[in-house]
Amino acid sequence: MKTVRLVVLLATVGIIAPAPGQEYGILAKRPVIAGACKTCPWGALAEIVKTAMAPYGYDVQICYNCATSEGPREVAGALHPGDIQRAYAGFPMIPRDQMPPPPNAPVDFGVTSVQNLWYAYSGAHGYARDKEGPRRNLRLIATIQAPNYLIVAAKSGLGITDLSQLKQKKWPVRILTDGNEVSTAVMSYYGLAREAIEAAGGKMLRGIVPSDRADFDVIIHGGSLGNAPEFNVWYEVSQKFDLDYLALPHELLEKIAKQDDMEFHDIPIGLLRGVNRPIPTVARTGHAVFGRADMPDDFAYTVARALDEHQDLLQWSHLNYSYNIHTVWKAFGVPLHSGATKYYRERGYMK
Repeated sequence: MKTVRLVVLLATVGIIAPAPGQEYGILAKRPVIAGACKTCPWGALAEIVKTAMAPYGYDVQICYNCATSEGPREVAGALHPGDIQRAYAGFPMIPRDQMPPPPNAPVDFGVTSVQNLWYAYSGAHGYARDKEGPRRNLRLIATIQAPNYLIVAAKSGLGITDLSQLKQKKWPVRILTDGNEVSTAVMSYYGLAREAIEAAGGKMLRGIVPSDRADFDVIIHGGSLGNAPEFNVWYEVSQKFDLDYLALPHELLEKIAKQDDMEFHDIPIGLLRGVNRPIPTVARTGHAVFGRADMPDDFAYTVARALDEHQDLLQWSHLNYSYNIHTVWKAFGVPLHSGATKYYRERGYMK
């Protein structure tokens, strides 16, 4: 019995690694992190967390299926990851080798967008109808920056300089979008209802579906120049087609910024082929590494420390991640975990 206790103790403090199949969790130094597919923003950042935590004796286990809005739910409830197909049921184009089966253990912490974390914490947007209500036990550990712009473009040669012209077109229009609240708000502003578009012979297409990208007239889609499933539509269409990039009215941008917690920024010159001027738009930035209030302080402290001391890992990702000491401890109104607070105060990042 003493030998068994000694082995468990040594594994817990990181002197020896737990044997395969041994207990998961923070105390076993095999915590489970909710991420997303391997090339998705949250999965790629989960990989960085895993690598950053290794020198501190942690073997982080990644759930590559805890995506979309599910991650915060699973972290808040310390739930076992759901069925492998659930989070990606609507995205069959993502290769299954990017989504290996999740660990059979409760989720300890996670990666999601700062907006997603804020909405889960406050019970807003997609979490407003959840029976559990606001998930007040969620806590921020670190925010890593990553720009995501609202971009609107039309195929060159169509003569489209303003989306208001779409209602005047006599030919069926094919619109490619990401289907989220932001692109839907743009469509609504111009009175472009799906029913009317389809009744006129047009079609609403999804940017994440490669076959939908082959034939479109207009694209309204968030993203950046990054080869993630959510963004690589811009890689493809900006190279295959000549595009005219459109500016949206400030009134509309102001509305979107307010309702979707976005910032005013310009799409920079050269971000995509054909962007030859700064284009005012709204953007979101930030992916949150987060946990629960009951997470041990020393673990949250170590996660915050690991990401800070291994910032170099961010620059070698296929996505545009960066570390900002002025924002790493902020995610709207989500409280910072006390362990992370201790670290950032020691470093002088916050007072």
